[in-house]
Amino acid sequence: MSTATGAPTKDAPVSKTNQMFKTCWSCRMLSGGGLILSGGYVYSIARRVMRQGGPTSMGTVAQITFAACLAAWGVVIVTDPVGRELKRT
Repeated sequence: MSTATGAPTKDAPVSKTNQMFKTCWSCRMLSGGGLILSGGYVYSIARRVMRQGGPTSMGTVAQITFAACLAAWGVVIVTDPVGRELKRT
């Protein structure tokens, strides 16, 4: 069986942009912080509708779920758990 051509291996070189993003702390803070703030904005808009007495619809639930996903994605970018695991080995 052959492996997929696009799948990276341990011996494969890492692209320069991918490597720079992983080592650039300010890049990770800026993009991760932007995602966290955008998640907070989407959450606040969904909460504003509920606070004004609007019904809790599936759209509002979807907005809150999407906001949580955005914030979680931002936290993952800032903390970089995969990069830490690779440094330990």
